[in-house]
Amino acid sequence: MPKELKQILLIITGSIAAYKAIDLIRLLKKNDYNVSCVLTKAAQEFITPLLCSSISGNKTYTDLFLADDEIEMGHINLSRQADLIVVAPASADFMAKIANGLADDLASNVILASNKKVFIAPAMNEKMWQNKQTQQNLAKLIENNFKLIAPETDILACGEYGIGKMANIENIYQETAQYFAHKDLLKGKKILLTGGGTIEPIDPVRFIGNHSSGKQAIEIAKILDEMGAEVIFVAANIKEQINLKSNKILHCKTADEMFDLVKNNLDKLDVFVSCAAVSDYKIKNFSKEKIKKSSNKNLTLELEENPDILKYVGNAKNRPQLVIGFAAESNNLEKYGKEKLKNKNCDYIIANNINDGAIFSNNKTEALIIDNLKTQNLGVISKAKLALEIAGIISNF
Repeated sequence: MPKELKQILLIITGSIAAYKAIDLIRLLKKNDYNVSCVLTKAAQEFITPLLCSSISGNKTYTDLFLADDEIEMGHINLSRQADLIVVAPASADFMAKIANGLADDLASNVILASNKKVFIAPAMNEKMWQNKQTQQNLAKLIENNFKLIAPETDILACGEYGIGKMANIENIYQETAQYFAHKDLLKGKKILLTGGGTIEPIDPVRFIGNHSSGKQAIEIAKILDEMGAEVIFVAANIKEQINLKSNKILHCKTADEMFDLVKNNLDKLDVFVSCAAVSDYKIKNFSKEKIKKSSNKNLTLELEENPDILKYVGNAKNRPQLVIGFAAESNNLEKYGKEKLKNKNCDYIIANNINDGAIFSNNKTEALIIDNLKTQNLGVISKAKLALEIAGIISNF
């Protein structure tokens, strides 16, 4: 028997990027997905229902109040029949509508009635994307388990340069395919993940810190969540959007704060992933007052060691079954990675080449995966693909 095709409901909203949805339909169909479309009234200013139906091979839906559809409760059935709902492009207006529970057309009714995963691929002007209200709406959507396929930075339709371009259709397709390939692979697994970079205050103004953005940990959190794991993310000074519910994110600033959060959440864990860049030292005598510039231009700071979080977890009585650590090095990656593997009692070490700082805030890295038996050289790899490698380690453990 032929395999049952996955059903994708594609909601197309009013953005000039709507024309790209046609290519997305083609790509999904080419890869054996069955696609049905819902067009908002604004989307029909850019593309027609007839065009979508011609490409998808299925009826395109536009109106909440069509008797033939709603006799069978069409807005309910559309959401129930789909295996996944993708909103691409998602306009600022539509995001605001669904974030606040409004349902004045077919598309928003489908979302409100849905019991399926919903992906949103926003497209808008940079200022609209960065607007506080849009970001608040985005936060609400993520809190309600919507998945963001982030917009790109490029020249926008208005001629301005900035963030707001809808994600490449190949990326949207890959996210869709990945969702079905990985769904529930890690269901029931409880994973504690650290990410970002800790800072150590010198006085109320100054601190010692590092350049870690948390990008790698964010990618790891995303794929683990997609695979159905219960992820708790201890996030140190991360400014970027984390695609997890807020109650799964524990924020901290210093190494001591991170250590306490890790200790308090270590029980009944299956996996610990230490991706954070934790400061090795802190100021021994923190000044409660701002240190004034004196006639002596040399300032001496006395440092003391911070707690070694990874070593603590690796040797804890309630140690998780799997402990994965990271090592950021400027040279001798394999040598230092193996030393860390042994000294911290880890199962795996991911050794990254900092490459004169180029690794920080970058979407790519250069990595080795080291365990007690072998070293795997991944070379230059995207942080998203490295996250997938780590998820594979966890699923096979």
